[in-house]
Amino acid sequence: MLLETLHPFPCCRRLIRCYTKHADSNFKLQSYNTHVLLSSIMDFAEGELKPLAEEIDKKHLYPKEQINKMGELGLMGIAVPENIGGTGLDYLAYAIAMEEISRGCASAGVIMSAHNSLYLGPIEKYGSKDQREKYITPFTTGNKIGCFALSEPGNGSDAGAASTTAKSNESNYIINGTKSWITNAYESDAIVLFATTDKSRKHKGISAFIVDKATKGLSLGKKESKLGIRGSSTCSLIFEDCKLPKENILGEPGMGFKIAMATLDGGRIGIAAQALGIAQASLDCAVEYAAKRQAFGNAIIKLQAIQQKIADMALKLESSRLLTWRAAVLKDNNKLYTKEAAMAKLSASETSTFCAHQCIQILGGMGYVTDMPAERHYRDARITEIYEGTSEIQRLIIATNIIKEYDFN
Repeated sequence: MLLETLHPFPCCRRLIRCYTKHADSNFKLQSYNTHVLLSSIMDFAEGELKPLAEEIDKKHLYPKEQINKMGELGLMGIAVPENIGGTGLDYLAYAIAMEEISRGCASAGVIMSAHNSLYLGPIEKYGSKDQREKYITPFTTGNKIGCFALSEPGNGSDAGAASTTAKSNESNYIINGTKSWITNAYESDAIVLFATTDKSRKHKGISAFIVDKATKGLSLGKKESKLGIRGSSTCSLIFEDCKLPKENILGEPGMGFKIAMATLDGGRIGIAAQALGIAQASLDCAVEYAAKRQAFGNAIIKLQAIQQKIADMALKLESSRLLTWRAAVLKDNNKLYTKEAAMAKLSASETSTFCAHQCIQILGGMGYVTDMPAERHYRDARITEIYEGTSEIQRLIIATNIIKEYDFN
């Protein structure tokens, strides 16, 4: 087994070294030099993302230059096949890279995740040859990014209740409706959109489309002012009689709900990895501070109460990391992974919030001020329990799949 060759380490940098050490015999390694790529990610996250993360957060800046560099590193098409412009690595490599990028800057992490998992993922899996060439190949360099439009103001977690409509005529679909909470919306050049084509069929009447951002009748709502991940734009997409060529349908009519659910399974691995990065950053911050902070004549890291907190943080982090790796490995091996992706996302997101909370406790008053990154990690962590399915939805998915595994007949 793949995971049996890996030994869990307490930080992503050592984790990546472990990954590359065993790459020759245990990982799908194509012509791209995986070792060079992952080593470059470590250097990039530490040297170029981490120093800018505070400014990106405070000024709500989209890190355009850094996203372009991530494209140059191969991160903005990391799991896309090489023959259509991608890096051609597997989902485990993607999860490891996502964690390290998010450790440096959570905003850059979610931009990368939404683009790779939610935009490129469904087009690569369900798109035609022409769609892949037009909407994937130019989108793997970091110069262009995409977004995923499923959520609406009134449907929340009920993805099958899409009120946005796509009405067919001889040559076009006419799109009307509003999508909300769309990550990357302002900077995106194209959109994977879900709309109802046949209301009578309920969730089986939802179809998926690829929409050019420049489509006439498409406008943007205001940028949301958010608690965290402030370098990532979030806004509504408003469709008013948008004409969409029929060839822009993704997959077949009525496949939209299936495409959305399959896409979110993969997306949850990306968000789990983002949450791990935030959790790791919180642990790093707590340990480094505790080793320097003096109290009662010694560094507080020698206090048993502090050590217990560090132990709990590390335990939850390593457990969540292994769940995330397992989900990625199952996906890479074309096995069912819906339950495992939900477990990974649930565990990693709650771990992220826990670690950020404990980090602030260890730092005390310094954890509550913006001079230290602890409070930013706390704010960034919170969203990971909400987007791409709340923790409550993840528990429903897990329970439903477990019940199916039992034979009650």
